[in-house]
Amino acid sequence: MLPDKVIKEKYKPIFWKNPEKYYAVNVLKEEGFSRFKCKKCGIPFWSIKKRTVCGDPACSGEKVEITKGSGLSYVDLWLRFQKMFAKFGYTSVKRYPVVSRWNPTMEYTNSSIAAFQPFVISGEVNPPAKKLIIPQFCLRFIDTDNVGVTMSHFTGFVMVGQHQFTKEWNQDEMFNHMLEWNRNGLGIKDEDVIFHEDAWAGGGNVGCCMEMFSKGVEVWNQVYMLYEQTEEGVKDLDKKVLDMGMGLERCAWYSQGTSTIYDATFPEVLEKLLNKTEYKIDKKLLKKFSPYGGLLNLDEVDDIDKAWKTVAKKVGIPVKELKEKMLPLSGIYSIAEHTRSLLLAISDGALPSNVGGGYNLRMLVRKCFNFIDRYGWDVYLPEVCEWHAEELKKLFPLRKSLKIVKKILDVEKIKYENTKAKAKGIIAKLGKVSEEELLKLYDSHGISPEMAGVKVPDNFYAKVASLHEEREFKGKTVKKEVEIKNVKDTESLYFNDYKKVNFNAEVIYVRKDNVVLDKSAFYPTSGGQLHDVGTLNGKKVEDVWKQGGLIVHKVKGIKKGKVVGKIDLVRRKRLAVHHTATHVVNAAAKRVLGEHINQAGAFKDVDKARLDITHYDNVSNEELVKIEEEANKIVKASVDVVSEFIPRDQAEKKYGMEIYQGGAVPGKKLRIISIKGVDVEACGGTHLKNTSEIKEIKMLKSTKVQDGVIRLVFVAGDAAVKVEKEEGNVVTELAKELDCGEKEIVGRARELFKLWKDVVKKKRDVPKELISKEKFDGDVLLETCKVLKTQPEHVLKTVKRFKKELSI
Repeated sequence: MLPDKVIKEKYKPIFWKNPEKYYAVNVLKEEGFSRFKCKKCGIPFWSIKKRTVCGDPACSGEKVEITKGSGLSYVDLWLRFQKMFAKFGYTSVKRYPVVSRWNPTMEYTNSSIAAFQPFVISGEVNPPAKKLIIPQFCLRFIDTDNVGVTMSHFTGFVMVGQHQFTKEWNQDEMFNHMLEWNRNGLGIKDEDVIFHEDAWAGGGNVGCCMEMFSKGVEVWNQVYMLYEQTEEGVKDLDKKVLDMGMGLERCAWYSQGTSTIYDATFPEVLEKLLNKTEYKIDKKLLKKFSPYGGLLNLDEVDDIDKAWKTVAKKVGIPVKELKEKMLPLSGIYSIAEHTRSLLLAISDGALPSNVGGGYNLRMLVRKCFNFIDRYGWDVYLPEVCEWHAEELKKLFPLRKSLKIVKKILDVEKIKYENTKAKAKGIIAKLGKVSEEELLKLYDSHGISPEMAGVKVPDNFYAKVASLHEEREFKGKTVKKEVEIKNVKDTESLYFNDYKKVNFNAEVIYVRKDNVVLDKSAFYPTSGGQLHDVGTLNGKKVEDVWKQGGLIVHKVKGIKKGKVVGKIDLVRRKRLAVHHTATHVVNAAAKRVLGEHINQAGAFKDVDKARLDITHYDNVSNEELVKIEEEANKIVKASVDVVSEFIPRDQAEKKYGMEIYQGGAVPGKKLRIISIKGVDVEACGGTHLKNTSEIKEIKMLKSTKVQDGVIRLVFVAGDAAVKVEKEEGNVVTELAKELDCGEKEIVGRARELFKLWKDVVKKKRDVPKELISKEKFDGDVLLETCKVLKTQPEHVLKTVKRFKKELSI
């Protein structure tokens, strides 16, 4: 298949040669537009006025000067768009989460059409409506350095989507709808509009598009997806897809005619920020500066200092004075913009961290802290988020998330201050720091140029993000598969009843030790659960894995024909116990730690299980005990575990995107595991029929796997009973070793640890005796491990070692 850029260039002349076939030419002519060709870039465009260049400022040289249109506010514009397009027959759907867990190809939702990728576009899943509109909040970090400087860039923005998913469409009608929006929604006159004919390619699809420019800014782009790329070439899509994307922020700018796009987007937040910072805007200067802000776009400028001099000359003041007045305002705009992105992302379950997509969020947080430090402002980021939630309440309900947003940003502040303290020593050792070293310092230690006391290099944060993405990509592994062609999918027999362990089947493929059956009850390793063990015709099955729609069994000595399968039921049940318990522990963790908890990974073995959760801090022993208590309440409540297959679109509509706890799940239908009032997830594992079958859950420990991810290790069922017995024995042995009652173990352990540090580490001469009578009523073993900084399996050895070294 050809790269997107290549296929786009290939199809441009095809589309341009026959505009009547690919564009809404009839409508344009009826409305008085004429077709011209840009003498600079060669693109065909439509305009009421006769022109020699297109609407792109790179060709026209136009400065951005926005005059007031309809005067509607940011939120009211969406409400008007919603009302207008309802009359056109479009269904309005709520935004999808910013964190795109349903999509295996992306971390964050970056466009309105991304809400429906990949499954709706591919035709696997029905869309929420054939004709729909959506106010989709999107995140893109490529322009982080430009935010607040160019007066028009964002990391987080609302892309208003006009979408159709139909076999046939009326292109003239779809285009007319947007023309009416220009006039009666935005208040833009036809003579101020220029339409560009262009081509579009992405995600294996190809189509033509019409870009709408006005006064040097692209306001919307209506894409008509027509073809699908295949290895054999391009073929027509089964369903044509309309993908019109329009920035709500730009609409607000056009509607209100403010000096900057930020003043139109969140005016109430900016007013409060300006009061807090006591910064006085020079309105005359801002009005002069704003049209030339685009000249400071770091993606397009080779020498940013030279660009500042150019802008200063156009504005008519010395460059030093211009920077002194505009850079603090740039910081205020950046804080307002970044906190809005953080509010939406954290509300949808994302966490700032030093890994994955969380890396970009931490970058935004620390940029805000750097501005606050640099200018000595009394600005509290959770408070700014509250202001955003209030201003956005008609569009997005966000107030319920403010409590967790505050907790997370407060933790980020502590981490930031710790990094600042650490930075001084590291910078002192390095001396003069190059840009390459700065990038490494930020990527490895979170030390920004501001902390290092040096000038921020051009495009620094974009380079940091690029460096991080490159490292993350290199760290990814590719799943190995065996080559199997033209074999019918295996019917899975393990879904409905975990007790089904005997079955008859037909061998339909054999190559070496790899065997595929027409149907199988063997559970393949997937979803963090180990595969079943057992036999086929008495021969041991060594491994089982899923490959597309096939279940592949690794077993020697099997030939084509009928086989009898037998699975180890005891092992199967232990795995089912731990898998069901994982759902329960996940729900319990949400109850104890907060709704921001999401599953980041899991592993279920016979003897124990682990669940990785997204969380901004370490889990304390007290919290671990509470999670165990909540989990066992659910076990004792005897809640039915219901398994059902539901079409993907219906499952998402009924339960929301939270069903993708384990990440993206392929297929037109999803297997939904529902524990009423507890947990609902898309999951393919083996499960019990009722939570009471788990019997008991015992939390063993929690550890920090990586920044923002905590691992909870636990046992359930018979394994929990076994651990309880072992722990009881350990507690009994500890009481003997410390010569005390069981409730006094924690106090004696604390006394022993202090004595060991004094005598062995500090070489002090103190009495070597254990006399504490302090009582402890909680989990004795867990608390003793905390005191001695060890794990349950090592605690007895630790006590004996300390006593030996103390000779007591």
